[in-house]
Amino acid sequence: MLSPRLVMLRSAASLMMSRSLCTGAASKHGKAPDMKEGNPLLHVSNVRNRLREIVGASTNWSDHQQAMSERASLSSMLAKSQSELPAKTMKDSHLEVHLPLGSEPQLREKYLTYHNTVRFGRILEDLDSLAVLISYSHTYNPELKRSPLSIVTALVDKIDMRQHVIYPDCDIKFTGHVTWVGRTSIEAKMHMSQYLDGTYAPVLDATFVMVARDPENKRAAFVNPLKPDGPEDEKFLQEGEINKSRRVELSTASLLKAAPTDEERKIVHDLFLNTLDTNTVSFRSRILPPNSVWMEDAKLKGVEICHPQQRNIFNRIFGGFLMRKAYELGWANACSYGGCRPSLVAVDDIMFQKPVDIGSLLMLSSQVCYTQGKYIQVRVHSEVFDPLTQTHNTTNIFHYTFASDRDVPNIVPKTYGESMLYLDGKRHFNQTVEA
Repeated sequence: MLSPRLVMLRSAASLMMSRSLCTGAASKHGKAPDMKEGNPLLHVSNVRNRLREIVGASTNWSDHQQAMSERASLSSMLAKSQSELPAKTMKDSHLEVHLPLGSEPQLREKYLTYHNTVRFGRILEDLDSLAVLISYSHTYNPELKRSPLSIVTALVDKIDMRQHVIYPDCDIKFTGHVTWVGRTSIEAKMHMSQYLDGTYAPVLDATFVMVARDPENKRAAFVNPLKPDGPEDEKFLQEGEINKSRRVELSTASLLKAAPTDEERKIVHDLFLNTLDTNTVSFRSRILPPNSVWMEDAKLKGVEICHPQQRNIFNRIFGGFLMRKAYELGWANACSYGGCRPSLVAVDDIMFQKPVDIGSLLMLSSQVCYTQGKYIQVRVHSEVFDPLTQTHNTTNIFHYTFASDRDVPNIVPKTYGESMLYLDGKRHFNQTVEA
């Protein structure tokens, strides 16, 4: 039985009716009472400005290049071991950031879709920036004007949707803090809520894993240890250890490293038998079963030229931009496959394997790799193509679970490689269900 959080997107009619929930006592646009002029709370547009201040980056391209080249001199400020750094609590990194869609119409335009909902790709960008700022808050040293650390996103462990409708004219609040640290890595948990009917209602929970590197972003650097302050902090630390063990286990069991299980082998063989032409009795004669689609026919591709405008504070392409582009391509593929506007159920296991340089040709390829009932599992593979050497290098892999408003056709692999994609998609879908 599927988890209750895999509830389907409400119909367009109910969406418009429920929009009235945004109209709290504070404002007809769902403006939260704490979003007042002059309020010191951090505005979402200031998050990246704060990050630039921390590392000494500039909004001007030429100045930014100079500032990044000067960061090499900060290497002497790095700790030689983690024991040299003072322990921090979870409160030290706690941040609250506001996205006032209910009170700033100009800001609302940036997040608005044609269907009068919020662009989730923009939310991914905000979460990525917030995770970096949370990590810098944990490693903050008041004696230094600039941080010698280069903190980047290594993995989006999980994003679970608790509400499938995000309203474009209601204030949003992000909160988060560090929940676990290794020697050079940091886990940050974030929550997003939206002001509805006079209170903030939960929308999603996100877990990001960040890594700290030297000023030139070339080698690992130590981060402050984390000390719990009470039972709740202890619980977060235990969950962080469990998450780490789970990630190691999943990496070890990857189908790129290990053979499928006996049960998975049987699934692949049954899929194969189901496509054989009984009239020819030949391994090569394949017939597509009813209400099915060959996996090779469920692809969608795109390309991006990576411009300086899309850079992060370390002169590489902003991870949030990559996530937004991959999500929008994955959503478009799920939309095309299911024949309707799908809702996002979960984002799972986004791996940042290599940074993307400015000027790169970024090739994005989405693939429907598993289906079950109304659910569509999409994998997006991104790689950098070098036209001079004609080489391709994988930079990211994204996994998304979408829900349609109707049962979708069954996806059917034809080759062994597609069968592995099918099993990998099934694994990610099962993790989403079990969560």
